[in-house]
Amino acid sequence: MEGIKRSDGITKPEVYAVKHQDESIRAASRSGGIFTALSDLVFGSGGIVYGCVLTEDFRAVHIRADSADLRNQMRGSKYIQSELGDTYKNVKMDLDAGNSVLFSGTSCQAAGLRSYLGREYEGLICVDIVCHGVPSKKVWMKYLEWQEKKTGKKVVAVDFRDKNTFGWRAHTETLTMDDGSSLSSQVFKTLFYGHTVLRPCCYECPYKDVMHPGDITIADYWGIEKAAPEFDDNKGVSLVLVNTEKGIKVFAECKEKLIWKRTRIEDSMQPPLKAPFPRPTNRDAFWQDFNADEFEKVVKRYGGYGWLNTVKRKMRSLKKRVAKILKG
Repeated sequence: MEGIKRSDGITKPEVYAVKHQDESIRAASRSGGIFTALSDLVFGSGGIVYGCVLTEDFRAVHIRADSADLRNQMRGSKYIQSELGDTYKNVKMDLDAGNSVLFSGTSCQAAGLRSYLGREYEGLICVDIVCHGVPSKKVWMKYLEWQEKKTGKKVVAVDFRDKNTFGWRAHTETLTMDDGSSLSSQVFKTLFYGHTVLRPCCYECPYKDVMHPGDITIADYWGIEKAAPEFDDNKGVSLVLVNTEKGIKVFAECKEKLIWKRTRIEDSMQPPLKAPFPRPTNRDAFWQDFNADEFEKVVKRYGGYGWLNTVKRKMRSLKKRVAKILKG
């Protein structure tokens, strides 16, 4: 895939492994806490931060934040399409008023903002997120409804990836219920990584490359055990791609709050930096089943749910252990 062409001549990003020096910030963040450091820099100059939060009814929505308390709601992963509303319009109003602005979102959202603005603003910092693809909100809402029906309890809080319970590398969603109990599952994660629930345009995404439309691109640093093994403590490490001259300047101003190491892009090539995920051959079948069958049947077929799938997983795990023993 041909990379993004830039007028500044930069064709390859600077690559860093990053952890926030404040362990409480890293624990509250999805990966290494780089977003908090960048947004604190903007708040320090009286600026505004735009990013995605999860609402009380579990919709992903972009909001405007002028305080750390609002910004903190933007932390964590949201594996559904965010609603932008008037965000682009409001960003432009802030920039025209002389405010510095940090906008964070997926690469297509960052590119959309730049297109909407029509020109470069010195006060704008675009931070885009390495995106696997955007799942259907309809499937997400059906999943929550199914869990509530199954348990007879109402979901009151969601953690798409429960790092504090299962560690940074795990991808397990935890739902908190209205009686204070919680349940953890990998059903939605399994649907997500099956790629059948992604938006059609995600299979042709032009931003699955090492170059991105943001000044700075951030992600979980998958491959950290090779790129910087001394950072690998399963508590979260951010991959930071610095893409523009402005990004270089901004990142330099954040470094005093960070533990960082320059790394190689060759050691950081997770799949979304290479190409879009292909459209699954069973995508049409999934949506036909989703629209026709009870959700429990769908998650047994596509989401790894049920005793039969559990037995299959255990058998695969046992085979791997036996193979490893025989090999060793």
